[in-house]
Amino acid sequence: MSLRPALNLQPSKRFARGILKVVTCFGMRTFRAFVRKGEDYPMKVFDIVFSPTGGTEKASGYIANTLEGETVAVDLTDSGLGFRTVAMTKEDVAVIAVPSYGGRVPAVAAERLGMMRGNGAQAVLVCAYGNRAYEDTLVELEDAAKGAGFRVIAAVSAIAEHSIVRQFAAGRPDRQDAAQLAGFANQIQQKISAGDASEPAIPGNRPYKKTGGTGMVPKATKECTACGACAAACPVGAIDKDDPKRVDKKACISCMRCVAVCPRGARAVNPVMLSAATKMLSKACSERKECELFI
Repeated sequence: MSLRPALNLQPSKRFARGILKVVTCFGMRTFRAFVRKGEDYPMKVFDIVFSPTGGTEKASGYIANTLEGETVAVDLTDSGLGFRTVAMTKEDVAVIAVPSYGGRVPAVAAERLGMMRGNGAQAVLVCAYGNRAYEDTLVELEDAAKGAGFRVIAAVSAIAEHSIVRQFAAGRPDRQDAAQLAGFANQIQQKISAGDASEPAIPGNRPYKKTGGTGMVPKATKECTACGACAAACPVGAIDKDDPKRVDKKACISCMRCVAVCPRGARAVNPVMLSAATKMLSKACSERKECELFI
């Protein structure tokens, strides 16, 4: 599955990013006047996504774009975005989507979400996983969302192509997933329209499972031209911008963003480690799993 480069967004996303800049630069009150002077602020659907390789964004989009309201994209992988200035109102809805990394929310995604001000906005949680298991990801995301001031009204688990072993859940979310996720969104919209703010029962454990050890760190191959695309797109700044072949292994979160955005396919993980991971995951990932709705 191909990834839209971080700086090459679709027209709707560019427009949404522009709206978000108005919000963050001038504040929500000024933004209301900017959009509709003298009228009530219309409900917005904030699509808040951490999606290094594109699968989570795709799954989230099927939900956010089906809900009623103008969509505003918030990219949690963008380290340059002023997350502390992002604020919603209780009239808004936020679709908060993250991938599952070893059954947990990526720490950087939880941290950036925690900087935002939900201000009572209703939240739909989305966890995308590579057909193995999402374990405690949704409950951890629920806690992070509530901590940021959101009211959780629904949660979804979705399947997306595995970010490291791409043969698992290849091409997902696919057409079948798209129809199912849009159907979930319609059910969620009915709940919102009915004024039902009840909390769903979300699977998972507290305390959460322990995070895994050091992951796979992609390295530049001989085809690397030091164009810097990977360094510019890295969500945690682990790649040296002056010398992209240098990587801070402690900072790297093994999100595979650099592999996905490299125009020459010149970044890869250790083939021996990749082969071992493939064998380890083959049994758990072989049978197709389906998306789930908790409402």
